Amino acid sequence: MRWLSPVLLILIWQVAGATGVLPERILPAPQLIAESALELIASGELADALAVSSVRVVQGFVLGAVAGLVLGVVVGTSRIADALVDPPLQMLRALPHLGLIPLFILWFGIGETPKVLLIALGVVFPIYLNTASGLRQVDPRLQDMATVFGFSRRQRLTEVILPSIAPQVLVGVRQSLAIAWLTLIVAEQLNATNGIGYLIMNARDYFRIDVIIVGLVVYALLGILTDAVVRVAEARALRHYR
Repeated sequence: MRWLSPVLLILIWQVAGATGVLPERILPAPQLIAESALELIASGELADALAVSSVRVVQGFVLGAVAGLVLGVVVGTSRIADALVDPPLQMLRALPHLGLIPLFILWFGIGETPKVLLIALGVVFPIYLNTASGLRQVDPRLQDMATVFGFSRRQRLTEVILPSIAPQVLVGVRQSLAIAWLTLIVAEQLNATNGIGYLIMNARDYFRIDVIIVGLVVYALLGILTDAVVRVAEARALRHYR
């Protein structure tokens, strides 16, 4: 029954658009938006834009995830690093990363670099925080038990540490993916010449609200899809470690 309310909302939207209650210049009817989406698919514009945007997200996510994991492991396993590294990172985390756009443009120009780095900056903190927190919360009794049984470093990692921190790290991954797509929406408006964001900006110049909505729907679907993939990976990983 969860699908009933969205379907009902779309039907009301369609009727309101078809009868003129909801003007097309404000919000086109779902049928018009679907037709625009099919046109973009048929012309190949949507596929090209989707490929470019996906590459940006993957690059930014990988860069931010690696940095977050490394920082999380260092801070989570060392009290000295916790005292020296964590405070400045927390200060940086308090800054809204999208507010750094002017600085990124001055530092890195208006090409691909600021877009990817902006995504990476948004990604790094959820993974860092969850990794460090997970390592701090590993049960000391499990560590002692591993020592008593003579676990090797590899066994200690695979049998004690990874099962303990996996749930939190994967939560960080899911949070980071959501931030990555959100950041992409803004980043692709920085003088972009391709990508979903460019498609939206170009549509704005021609008052194509239908195309703008298609782009926003694509962003939303990509976010939902990647979250679902991580959920499946999370379920399999946790099942493996049980």
